[in-house]
Amino acid sequence: MATVCIDTFVQMCRYLQDPRHVARFQKLCGVEGTFPKKGTEPDQDCPGLRRRVQPGGESSDTAVGNGAAGDFSAPQVNGLRPDGASESLDPVTRAKPLRRNSLTGDVGQEFLIHNKFLFYLFTFGTELGNEMFFIIFFPFLYWNIDALVSRRLIVVWAWNLFVGQSTKDMVRWSRPASPPVVKVEVFYNSEYSMPSTHAMTGTAIPFCLFMLTYGRWQYPFLFGFCVALSWSTLVCVSRVYMGMHSVLEVITGFLYTLLILAFFQPLLDKIDTFYMTSPSAPLVIAVSHLSLGLVAFSLDSWSTSRGDTAQALGTGAGAALATHINYQVGLLQDPPLSSLPLVLPSIGAGIVLRSLLRFFIGVAVLLVTRMIMKGVTIPFLCRVLGLPLNDVRQARQQMRVELPYRYIVYSVVGFSCVCVVPLLFTMLNLA
Repeated sequence: MATVCIDTFVQMCRYLQDPRHVARFQKLCGVEGTFPKKGTEPDQDCPGLRRRVQPGGESSDTAVGNGAAGDFSAPQVNGLRPDGASESLDPVTRAKPLRRNSLTGDVGQEFLIHNKFLFYLFTFGTELGNEMFFIIFFPFLYWNIDALVSRRLIVVWAWNLFVGQSTKDMVRWSRPASPPVVKVEVFYNSEYSMPSTHAMTGTAIPFCLFMLTYGRWQYPFLFGFCVALSWSTLVCVSRVYMGMHSVLEVITGFLYTLLILAFFQPLLDKIDTFYMTSPSAPLVIAVSHLSLGLVAFSLDSWSTSRGDTAQALGTGAGAALATHINYQVGLLQDPPLSSLPLVLPSIGAGIVLRSLLRFFIGVAVLLVTRMIMKGVTIPFLCRVLGLPLNDVRQARQQMRVELPYRYIVYSVVGFSCVCVVPLLFTMLNLA
């Protein structure tokens, strides 16, 4: 009986991993590839070890593009591109894959969009798991709504992304084969794909937000749950639409995150208290986050996933150190328990203007901080390690540059978000 159940489970997993399901869903949503006729059948091999995309940008795996490169002479465009005069007669739009990766050089191949609404909807959904969203969302939540929820959310996000990326490099499954899958996005094409870390973060953020705010803020349970589920579903489905993940990888990412949240739920209050009050917190924070990065990066050869892992760990370390300092100097002022549940204030022009000022000033500080740290850290590391300064892309593909670069830059960004910017708001009478 047990053997039958295992065989059934394995067969179901193989069925859900089939790239043809991704291709069918893309076709249903109006995405059409421009493959040569001879190359439209999927690779029949089962998911397993893949050959890496090499640092120069050329892949030794034949199934990474949207067909044969160079089939069209049209200029490369990041996003939709109308077809000139025929646009008024033909609603179909030719497009290039989104978010070209400057480190891998992977640009993909043109494809056709028959449904622009779904294209923009799922593009928005996939952006909910990208860097720019997090650099906007976490600060806005911290500065304008609830600092406690934001800093605990960062803890879960960092650990969740670390676990997901580490699992990818241990399982080592390739991205869905193309053809038949159309690569609507190519930024993460050089990474392994099991589980989907977009699905993981797209599940962790809304459900953890719901978990942390329900009972702390006044709102109906059903409303909060539906928002979290809709958010998660949009991100998960968008990864299939983009051609970056199979159905199995997305489902696995969703379920994996629920297990992680179940583990962290009873620990978050203790972790937050330790970060604020323990004299040994700064040392533990620095050592633990850096050690996790070393463990994760030793699992595989170069990959763009390492940058995401270091970014999350660095942000988590910087935010945690800032939390400790804020508490020690009396700058951390969480609402007392007697004031719970919190109620959203009436939305007026004054509150909106104040929130927007805090947001734009704060984000500007973070972006400038990130730009300065990037400009300083990479040349410094290259000089220390004796590497040439004329090829930044090549330097960043080395672990001894990538790890400290990402960790240092985003540690400073996380620290600035939680400590420096709120202090600036106090000085500007915007707190």
